[in-house]
Amino acid sequence: MKNIVVLISGNGSNLQAIMDSCANGTIKNARVAAVIANKADAYGLTRAQQANIDAVTLLTSDFADRQAYEQALAKTIDGYHPDVVVLAGFMRILDSAFVHHYQGRIFNIHPSLLPKYPGLNTHQRALEAGDSEHGTTVHFVTPELDGGPVVLQAKVPIFPQDSIAEIEQRVQQQEYAIYPLVINWFLSQRLVMDEAGKALLDGHSLPLNGYASDD
Repeated sequence: MKNIVVLISGNGSNLQAIMDSCANGTIKNARVAAVIANKADAYGLTRAQQANIDAVTLLTSDFADRQAYEQALAKTIDGYHPDVVVLAGFMRILDSAFVHHYQGRIFNIHPSLLPKYPGLNTHQRALEAGDSEHGTTVHFVTPELDGGPVVLQAKVPIFPQDSIAEIEQRVQQQEYAIYPLVINWFLSQRLVMDEAGKALLDGHSLPLNGYASDD
């Protein structure tokens, strides 16, 4: 049984999709071993507790500095012997030492079609730019913010009368589908990041925007 450790900051809806996918076999022979949050009120902790999964809170305010926090975070994660580390709405930039420690086995999901709109407020930025499509990206994590090799993208339309909430809901439905898929690829050894920092699926390099699937 492979171990997944999930880092969150909030609601944990992608966490729920991952837990459900472990239960229904979309992610094969794996379990969420622990959920770690950097905010005490993150609802994802409740989701974990309800599923009898270890739920851990690590607050930055309890540590002297960023280095001390990330050392404690890594020690906590490593206690669960993770095969993969999954960022699911973890709203904290991780330093290069932490990222290198999990090089090639740490993923993030970002609510835009990277390289468009790294960072925050992606739905609003896409709407204000007049984009006709938007989406979400699963990528390997590297020290560059939202800059690791892309594995998979899912596109959704933006309609003229859309609100930000409508766009967000549309994007999230795609996230719940593609993140478990990528995790399963990785845990079944179909997906790797090579020494050159490229994503390979079944031995073949993925294009810069990964696999793209339309809604």
